[in-house]
Amino acid sequence: MTDTRPLPVLTEPDTAEFWRACGEHRLTYGTGPDGEVVFFPRRVEGGETRESAGRGVVYTFTVVRQHGHPFFRAHAPYVVAYVDLDEGFRMLAEVDADPDAVRVGMRVDLGWEDHGETAVPVFRPVDTVAT
Repeated sequence: MTDTRPLPVLTEPDTAEFWRACGEHRLTYGTGPDGEVVFFPRRVEGGETRESAGRGVVYTFTVVRQHGHPFFRAHAPYVVAYVDLDEGFRMLAEVDADPDAVRVGMRVDLGWEDHGETAVPVFRPVDTVAT
């Protein structure tokens, strides 16, 4: 067992491009030949890769209070959410916030947790206080 975050296999053919982009702090998604958004990361014949601005809304979430893996056990409690990105796709990711503060419909922005060659997308609540 390890006390570091489990990371993706960076050489997996369908997701390697996505994780390379994450290492550059770019959240990418695909489109099909008809322009339809395609996400989860995978190769799409005749499509293209686009970059997300990383802004979205919490669709639903759960608070993880216990976990068997040492990294996540030490990290608990933490929030895992489906986030609806403004570009039209939904992804599962951690929301770095007090679990009691997270709400369905909350606006979030993308942040990054760096790990060597790649980075893990992590969302944070948008500060709604006007400046």
